[in-house]
Amino acid sequence: MARNPFQTLTEPMFYILLALREECSGVDVMARVEEISHGRVRVGPGTLYALLPKLEDAGLIARTREEGRQKWYVLTGIGSSMLETEVRRLRQMLADAEGALRG
Repeated sequence: MARNPFQTLTEPMFYILLALREECSGVDVMARVEEISHGRVRVGPGTLYALLPKLEDAGLIARTREEGRQKWYVLTGIGSSMLETEVRRLRQMLADAEGALRG
């Protein structure tokens, strides 16, 4: 059986989905990721523009409009569910790590 490429999200994917809770263009996504992560994570254009079509094809984001070469996207319901699932997974990992480090 083929593995779902979005079963767990990479750090750039996670932050891109967070940024797309509100409609924005690719350039805006890069700025929002940096803002959300307080400068810790930066998604470059190569990474972003390789991921956007994959996220769109998977139904996690939707293109809302296009003007020339600039495109805007927003998180879909499926994307929102995926993001919430990932947040729960990360919380559980953190709880497991804290428990293991205490014990």
